[in-house]
Amino acid sequence: MKSWVKIVNDYKTYLKIERGLAANSVTNYAFDVQRLTDYLQLNNMEISPLKIDEEIIQQFIYHVAGELNPRSRARLISGLKSFFNFLIFEDYRKDTPMELIEVPKIGRKLPDTLSTDEIDRLIAAIDLVTTEKEDNQAQGLRQRNRTMLETLYSCGLRVSELTTLKLSDLYFDEGFVKITGKGNKQRFVPIGSFTQKYITLYIKEARSTLTIKKGHEDTLFLNRRGSGLTRAMVFTIIKDLAKAINLNKVISPHTFRHSFATHLLENGADLRSIQLMLGHESITTTEIYMHLDRKFLNQVLNTYHPRR
Repeated sequence: MKSWVKIVNDYKTYLKIERGLAANSVTNYAFDVQRLTDYLQLNNMEISPLKIDEEIIQQFIYHVAGELNPRSRARLISGLKSFFNFLIFEDYRKDTPMELIEVPKIGRKLPDTLSTDEIDRLIAAIDLVTTEKEDNQAQGLRQRNRTMLETLYSCGLRVSELTTLKLSDLYFDEGFVKITGKGNKQRFVPIGSFTQKYITLYIKEARSTLTIKKGHEDTLFLNRRGSGLTRAMVFTIIKDLAKAINLNKVISPHTFRHSFATHLLENGADLRSIQLMLGHESITTTEIYMHLDRKFLNQVLNTYHPRR
């Protein structure tokens, strides 16, 4: 499989440099190809990426159908199409074996959201009152967690954007924060005075007490050892809070982003403004937030229709 290794490495370089994809996206695309090469090895098929044909690809898709749901299967096929299109682009091949491969039909998945009351309860579950037995560090971590959730919701950030947010990205005098999103694309997102207050207090009262490790001097949110937070840690914090308030929903950091967009739309914001704040390249992606519930639509009709 040496020929696969070299070409996949070239593909990863292309995704990173030519398409400007983030490291996570590059890893996911490469993993799609890895699934295919694993299948070839499992079945003792010695065939190069330049010679593989549609029949083998169809066999592979059929093989993984039992272990992947339609959405994951569609994602895999999309990844393989990208890989073989790259081979054509770089003149490795003249055609693609993915031409007639059908993508499974999937319904458009509506994002899970939280109500404003549920968000308030989650944040309020982080008790900032210090007990006698508790040290300052534990108090500081709770203050950090509360500030992170406020920032996630008020700015509609992805979890990776939150964990990489820097002190030098804060433009509070102008009322904005600079966000580095997918593909290292930067955007400015408005930040309210309420959230600014939380961040300022966290920096002065909690972050200032940490011994900051080299290379993280500019990182806003730090762990107890003075390093940047991992995505997994933010997931864990949110899941623990959901459990603490008996919230019967499966939520993640992205739920706060979905809620941010939905609540803006429900309160009259236009899609173009939401698109800019979320950093969506296409407004089609933002349109998924048009899934307003029936009750809200009835309110709109009864409020604005001339024959209400």
